[in-house]
Amino acid sequence: MKDYTVIGKKIPIQDAVLKVTGQFKFTDDLKLPGMLYAQVLFSPVPHARIKSIDTSAAEALPGVRAVATYKNSPRVRYNSTTRLYTQKWIENECIFDDTVRFVGDRVAAVAADSLEIAKKAVRLIKVEYEELPHYVDPLEAMADDAYPIHGNSNIAGKIYQNAGDVEKGFTEADYVFEDTYTTPAVHHGAIETHTAIAHFNARGKLTVISANQNTFGTRVILSRIFGLPLSRIRVINPGMGGAFGGKLEVTVEPIVAELARQTGRPVKLTYNRKESMLSTRTRHAAVITVKTGVKKDGTIVAQDFKVITNTGAYAGSAMNVVGAMSNKIYKTYKIPNMRFTGYPVYTNTPCAGAMRGYGSPQVFFAQQCQLQKIAKALNMDFAELQFKNMVDPDGVDQRTGKPIGNPRPKDCLMRALELQKNWEPLSDEGGKYSIGVGMALGCHGSSTFDAHLDQACIMIKMNEDSSCIMFTGTHEMGQSAITAQMQVVSEILKLPLEMIDVVYSDTDLCGWTVGDFSSRGIYVTLYAAKKAAEAAKAAFLKVAAIMLEEDESNLELSESHVYSKVTDKRVERYRVMDYAQQVLNEDIICSANHHATMTPGSYGVHIARVRIENSTGKVEVTDYIAVQDVGTVINRLGAEGQIEGSVHMGIGYALCEKLEFDAMGKAKTNSFRNYKMLRASEMPKLQMDFIEEYEPTGPFGAKSIAECAIVACAPAIINAICNTLDIEIKDIPYKGK
Repeated sequence: MKDYTVIGKKIPIQDAVLKVTGQFKFTDDLKLPGMLYAQVLFSPVPHARIKSIDTSAAEALPGVRAVATYKNSPRVRYNSTTRLYTQKWIENECIFDDTVRFVGDRVAAVAADSLEIAKKAVRLIKVEYEELPHYVDPLEAMADDAYPIHGNSNIAGKIYQNAGDVEKGFTEADYVFEDTYTTPAVHHGAIETHTAIAHFNARGKLTVISANQNTFGTRVILSRIFGLPLSRIRVINPGMGGAFGGKLEVTVEPIVAELARQTGRPVKLTYNRKESMLSTRTRHAAVITVKTGVKKDGTIVAQDFKVITNTGAYAGSAMNVVGAMSNKIYKTYKIPNMRFTGYPVYTNTPCAGAMRGYGSPQVFFAQQCQLQKIAKALNMDFAELQFKNMVDPDGVDQRTGKPIGNPRPKDCLMRALELQKNWEPLSDEGGKYSIGVGMALGCHGSSTFDAHLDQACIMIKMNEDSSCIMFTGTHEMGQSAITAQMQVVSEILKLPLEMIDVVYSDTDLCGWTVGDFSSRGIYVTLYAAKKAAEAAKAAFLKVAAIMLEEDESNLELSESHVYSKVTDKRVERYRVMDYAQQVLNEDIICSANHHATMTPGSYGVHIARVRIENSTGKVEVTDYIAVQDVGTVINRLGAEGQIEGSVHMGIGYALCEKLEFDAMGKAKTNSFRNYKMLRASEMPKLQMDFIEEYEPTGPFGAKSIAECAIVACAPAIINAICNTLDIEIKDIPYKGK
């Protein structure tokens, strides 16, 4: 690997000092002059028409400035995950509706002089409901005679993918296995809850400041709702305290925008933890049936997936997540015959949306658990079964025959097995514990290619002293993507990181980008940063060539000078900028776009060791290995952090996290008191490593890591438990028995 100055090094996140000193301002820290405070009235019933709503008492309360309901707000229907101006997905959500579809759905909102007044006013709103049939279970909701939550059917759509002849493959198999697995809805658990501020200026321009992962997509949705041109809407993300997909879709933004429209004043709305858990987005719960045909030697000849997801009360990411599931399974194994059929189903539960892994954790949990079962039935080592079927570096998508990048799952497997040899023996303490090991493979993509346009724009403005400012549409949510972009600019322009500053996620100032999701931050946006930095370097050297009377190809940059590689001529960098402005009357401002033309797979092999207390069934993950195929590590500190965070979330997914609802659709888990998340003290000893085999289509040979690192976690842990206790587990979380 080439020896870079900053690429591949451990670089702290660019705003770390601001955060630890308390100087960083999150959305809820901001207070605008004349700002009002909002509170939402949520539905107490799972499905009902609003027969009547009386807001008079709330409106009469001193300090109340507006009460918004379906009667006085736009009834424009939208899809909360819309990204492109011309995009038309299923649109069945509006700010407020005359029908509520889950406990926690929006009924009304109040803007008042203080939060206390707003809360009091909400309690004064009187609503009469005509209750309708409701469904918590997607299997019940998709029945032919089920009452429709939207339209004529509770099945939001169908995703179908096929390679080869699956039925023929099953006839050629020596053994066929069929199993059904379930995965739960879970909460993202970001430290910062959902929050937004909106205000209109005297010219009628709407500005929204919010914790969101897609400023440009949010702008499109607000444009549709309020009938404003995009030039009259500005969306700013000042930075987030975590997101994990939970802030990709609009939730609170239309509410504050409508209250700001009605009052003519800035309005802030911040959800508390309960409201964020029950009224925003969750991971899709899923029922996954996998049918697999194998030869006696372990060769997989056919695999069929049938998936039902609980998409909740509105469309949102319904089709997108199931579609993503269908794509990832074709990147991992050399299976000639594969089929996927998926149905997102409406229920009267909170809307499901994007969450780290975007469908991959669900489908790979089922696949990897069944493959271990198959290995046992064949009396075959699971690692041998994996290696035999894993895709090779020149592998292709079985559906299309097109390349899938430079896939290295086999390298991940071999490295993980090497690391396992370093484990120290673990005592069962005289039979008190049972101990076992499990393994799994995970895969994810690196862009939204094939789903829709995936493009990013970066702009670099050179200053008089040759320092620079980078303008990026990337959203800061702790993922180190902006820091990685700064590293690229530093590497190419030979500037110290402290001479680079950044303006980010502001629709008025930054170039268009499709958002931060789908693990595209490194593979797509970083490439735009590379192109912009190369353009700035070329422009800089062009000016220097005039000054030095040298050919541009002879020139190179150092931290302080431009120098000739063939003569002893050199000039200070700041003098080049001075010459450009004073003599050539030019400035150096360069922008570049990059759009993905494929989405190479990233891979991870994880091995977990568990210790189970025999008297209680309590499971402890004691040791963990994660080896990720990432192409090139751009920021080692950030990449390691992504694995650590993924393993934390993955263990919770396997063992303790689940949003539960009673038969009436009311949440039984609505706070961190009753929603179990893994504590830091419960984390295992973690060994991690990276397979760095150059990805030809990525910037500096890089591809994604942030989501792939969670995919193999749950099946590795569940496989370890199954091996330890010699049982089958088909439902998570497994809480021990």
